[in-house]
Amino acid sequence: MNKTAQLDQLFDKKVHDGMTIMIGGFLGTGAPITCIEKLVERKVKNLTIISAATSIPGGNADLALLFQHKQVKKIITSHMGTCPEAVALYKQGGFKTEYFPLGSLIEKIRAGGAGLGGILTPIGLGTAAQEGKQVMTIAGKDYLLELPLRAELAFIKAFRADQTGNLQYRGTAVNTNTVMATAADYTIAEVNEIVDVGTIEPERVGTPGIFIRAIVQGYSLEEQHQRYRKLLAR
Repeated sequence: MNKTAQLDQLFDKKVHDGMTIMIGGFLGTGAPITCIEKLVERKVKNLTIISAATSIPGGNADLALLFQHKQVKKIITSHMGTCPEAVALYKQGGFKTEYFPLGSLIEKIRAGGAGLGGILTPIGLGTAAQEGKQVMTIAGKDYLLELPLRAELAFIKAFRADQTGNLQYRGTAVNTNTVMATAADYTIAEVNEIVDVGTIEPERVGTPGIFIRAIVQGYSLEEQHQRYRKLLAR
């Protein structure tokens, strides 16, 4: 099955105001920037975003664009301090936040993808992170019960894909994208290039195509490098 699609057509069918979206990447690395820019262009609002962090340090890119245009109703994350737009808007009461330690957040997403009822972790015991959560004692040791996270839609980013959705990652861009690919009702993979089936060696497949519903062409690798060089040179 060829899963290659046009992003505009996917937005017409799958994206709407008020939905919950997972967005892969960490501080700009491995971020699906074309999909984020399309969210801005389409002015999709009242979004609940699940993402490990916000934008590349200094802002004005990737998730920062959603805060610039006040499209976020709530963000579930582990870190927001590198995004000036998000910090400024939060101080004005512009959106709600739900914080988790990074490892707990990723495990909650993994649990959502694996169909688990939750995870047990000692991280956060005795802190504000414990408020409202069930504490369970296993073999004499206390743990917090963290419930799974899922989303209606996930935008993830990979280096390249074949037409059936098998994804290959490049460098550290593997970060949160692999786990988010499993935890949404519909996962869209943005890639630098789309190749024929068989081009990606089996041992290079980071996410099997079974988790991917659609593939969209993002910036080429060189275009992506040029964009980030400009951002980092600010």
